Amino acid sequence: MSTYLTILGFNSAIPTVNTSPTAQLLEMEERCFLIDCGEGTQVQLRKAKAKFSKINHIFISHLHGDHCFGLPGLIASFRLLGRDIPLHVYGPKGIKKMLDTIFSITETHRGFEVIYHELDKNYSEKIYEDNRVEVYTIPLDHRIYCNGYLFKEKPKERHINIEEISKYPEIETCDYHNLKAGKDYVLSDGYILKNEILTIDPVASITYAFCSDTRYLESIIPIIKNVTVLYHESTFLHDLKEMADYTGHTTALEAATIAKKAEVEKLILGHFSNRYGDLTVFTDEARAVFPNTYLPKALECVKI
Repeated sequence: MSTYLTILGFNSAIPTVNTSPTAQLLEMEERCFLIDCGEGTQVQLRKAKAKFSKINHIFISHLHGDHCFGLPGLIASFRLLGRDIPLHVYGPKGIKKMLDTIFSITETHRGFEVIYHELDKNYSEKIYEDNRVEVYTIPLDHRIYCNGYLFKEKPKERHINIEEISKYPEIETCDYHNLKAGKDYVLSDGYILKNEILTIDPVASITYAFCSDTRYLESIIPIIKNVTVLYHESTFLHDLKEMADYTGHTTALEAATIAKKAEVEKLILGHFSNRYGDLTVFTDEARAVFPNTYLPKALECVKI
């Protein structure tokens, strides 16, 4: 199954006429994961023609408004759309209190269960797993407690090499499951056929890392090593590094340095300060360090 990323919003702090605060929709192994939920996210989801009913897991990096103020409205809309299945919300400790307070004061009745997974660890931990996907936190360094998220497809089954298997009549279709799982085959005379002879390597698993907001932080490199795509904030250019450090953000040059040291395949920048009118200055700076760097395009569905 293909993996798709739709960047719903990528600017920092204040919405503009053409851009929205941080929010992303990741479709991996037929699961839909919403990552951050800045103001206006549900409008962007509508524009992207996303199916609200498929969003069962929402991951919030931190409790600054440009990353979570769209969440109460989205949850309220879920109820109006007739949702009756549980919704899982992952985010910093305090997110339950924040949402419960809003729903209580506004007398918003959800009609479905919201299951909170509150995070407070300063190390990477697995917070979601099913038979196809795993999700880990990426501890970041911002002004308040903040996590990025690493999404990983589990290793896929090996492919049957029919041409090779046909040479051994005693291998039956019912044996294919074990072969796909990587097991060797023992012939009736005791001879062991190695799995790599009878099968073909599967397609490599996709990994996606989301890192926003954070200061330059090399401790994330082992966590995101070799990921397929890295989204990393780059609020400022490097001439404003002092401001980046003070506000808890990263420069484009620093994001590219992280991508290079982590040996990722592709870097997407984001969370740009509104002081910049022409965003190509970010790729100009970053590509000097990491050439495979790109700018996000609002509502573009990117196949990973």
